Amino acid sequence: MDYLVNLSLVSADPAVDARVTDTGVMIRRALAPELELVTDWVRSRFGAGWAGETAVAFSRQPPGCFLATKEGKLVGFACHESIARGFFGPTGVDESVRGQGIGQALLLASLIDLKTMGYAYAIIGDVGPAAFYERAVGAMPIPNSAPGIYAGMLTSVE
Repeated sequence: MDYLVNLSLVSADPAVDARVTDTGVMIRRALAPELELVTDWVRSRFGAGWAGETAVAFSRQPPGCFLATKEGKLVGFACHESIARGFFGPTGVDESVRGQGIGQALLLASLIDLKTMGYAYAIIGDVGPAAFYERAVGAMPIPNSAPGIYAGMLTSVE
């Protein structure tokens, strides 16, 4: 199911920023030369589909991908406008650092970027952790959105 976020209600959260900063994690926009490093990392942890969407986010100018890094190493990512205009995702955080606010910081960075681009609403496609998105940004399910935009996606080429 897809979820809708009212971007007029989304803003930076100093508490989330402080929590992430205290862990030594930095959130920043991806740079074009990082394409292969990031897509390889995403592929190894989250699969080829998300790696493909991440590559599309890198093709935008500026890239529609935010990274979480710690001590020069990638620990999370969030993309927007990969599968369709105004869509958030994919996003993921390395298992070793989950629960530290990194996912929420990445989510906010992407949604604020969409808001800056002029969108009034964002769509989170094929939501996994629905309770997280509901709590973090007031996301709401979109009626009749299942199976959503991913319905005709190839899963193999055998």
